Amino acid sequence: MTEHFKSGFVTIIGRPNVGKSTLMNHLIGQKIAITSNKPQTTRNRIQTVLTDEEKGQIIFLDTPGIHKAKNKLGEFMVNTAEHTLNEVDVILWLVEPTDYIGAGEQHIIEKLKNVSTPVILVINKLDTLSDKNEMLRYIDVYRKVYDFAEIIPASALRGQNTEVIVDMIFKYLRYGPMFYDEDTITDQPERQIVAEMIREKALHALNEEIPHGIAVTIEQMKQRKGKKIVDIDATIICERDSHKGIIIGKNGAMLKKIGSNARFEIERLLEQQVNLKLWVKVKKDWRDSDYLIKNFGYREEEI
Repeated sequence: MTEHFKSGFVTIIGRPNVGKSTLMNHLIGQKIAITSNKPQTTRNRIQTVLTDEEKGQIIFLDTPGIHKAKNKLGEFMVNTAEHTLNEVDVILWLVEPTDYIGAGEQHIIEKLKNVSTPVILVINKLDTLSDKNEMLRYIDVYRKVYDFAEIIPASALRGQNTEVIVDMIFKYLRYGPMFYDEDTITDQPERQIVAEMIREKALHALNEEIPHGIAVTIEQMKQRKGKKIVDIDATIICERDSHKGIIIGKNGAMLKKIGSNARFEIERLLEQQVNLKLWVKVKKDWRDSDYLIKNFGYREEEI
């Protein structure tokens, strides 16, 4: 560690489905946050760590998207996102490449006016623009509505300008200690990461057939004695009997697909063979139950 070592906390905010988790996974070089083309994928505040031996250490907080809550789970997610704004050293705000600032973005701007933290605006999805000059117009639109510390066009998916984002974050961090060992990637328990990986594969496989009313709980995660095999029993929770049938699929085909895709990712994470067994249970309207929300791992007191 050098005398010029910097460290600090950075929150990644933005509306749902703008690429926050994709960016964080790319920056740290490892998949921790699940990604999906559906909004509101991230439900908890996920803490990951990027360590550069020369420059310093960045602790990222990947938060749920800030949106208008429709149920108690939604309220929890929005509170989680907004709670971080005054706790961090830098705010990274991701937006779509557009010159229209909608109600969702206006809401975030109003929240940012109440904080003194430096805000770096990242206009994501640069790779989707056919004419890169369009980006200059989008930058100019956002520049007029808030005094950003920096504005960076980027592509989280393609890794374009992600090194610039890291350099700009370090620019606004103070000199300080290393908070985590240099080999630490996340403070998330393995069981939670595994549950989220299963949920991601369910979201991908089910496409538009069911809404976001699913959760995953790990009933058991045990190392098999004397062998490099982990036995995992997990339950997918849904809100309707009809959803249960869709998740299981004809002759169990959908559940097998979810399990197979999840097992592949979990084996990469744990670097050993995984024996994964999945069940499906119905808990009606669990997203509006304080008890069930906490039971499934979404605890507001831990924000």
